Amino acid sequence: MAPQRTFICIEGIDASGKTTQARLLTKSLRRRGFDVVYTTEPSHGEVGEFIRRYVLQRRKRVPIVVEALLFAVDRIDHVENRIKPALEKRKIVVCDRYVYSSLAYQGAAGLDRTWIGQINRLALLPDLSLFIDVPPEVVLKRIKRERSVMETLRNQRRVRGIYMDMAKEGRLVLVDGDRTVEQVASDILKLVLKRLKQEKRRVRAKREYE
Repeated sequence: MAPQRTFICIEGIDASGKTTQARLLTKSLRRRGFDVVYTTEPSHGEVGEFIRRYVLQRRKRVPIVVEALLFAVDRIDHVENRIKPALEKRKIVVCDRYVYSSLAYQGAAGLDRTWIGQINRLALLPDLSLFIDVPPEVVLKRIKRERSVMETLRNQRRVRGIYMDMAKEGRLVLVDGDRTVEQVASDILKLVLKRLKQEKRRVRAKREYE
């Protein structure tokens, strides 16, 4: 049986490979017998789809405060309707982007990170948060489609800087993403399995104490 309430999020700048790694992690855990839910932000709820269509694909960014509020609203909807129900059923949740993306992206645009944290204060705290680090110059070369309003070198450098700050603070676990897909996936799986073992021991000790 999978440990209770295990919530994992994977972060990174655009085209860092986080979606690929989140999906690979989901498959690897399922092969090991875990019941895993893969999800993403923006979510596929009504607010998330609005963000995808009318915010991310614009030529000019909406006011940053509006952007931050929309993401915060989508996140609450996502938590209440997707993440919490899965955790309550003792599933593992792997989330492609979460609250750290808001801190990094809207923070890089000049918003106060304390305020961003306040409007996201109802968001669940993940059990493990990973940051796949890839130099902005590398990831922008990977993007073959039309770039979104956030996918500029200057912006990605700022975003990465904030992610690195959060990693130094211990809020994110740093993973070197400038390697092969297989090497990155292997390291992520090791980190996650270690965390799941720790959670299993914690739950067992709690039951014994009770």
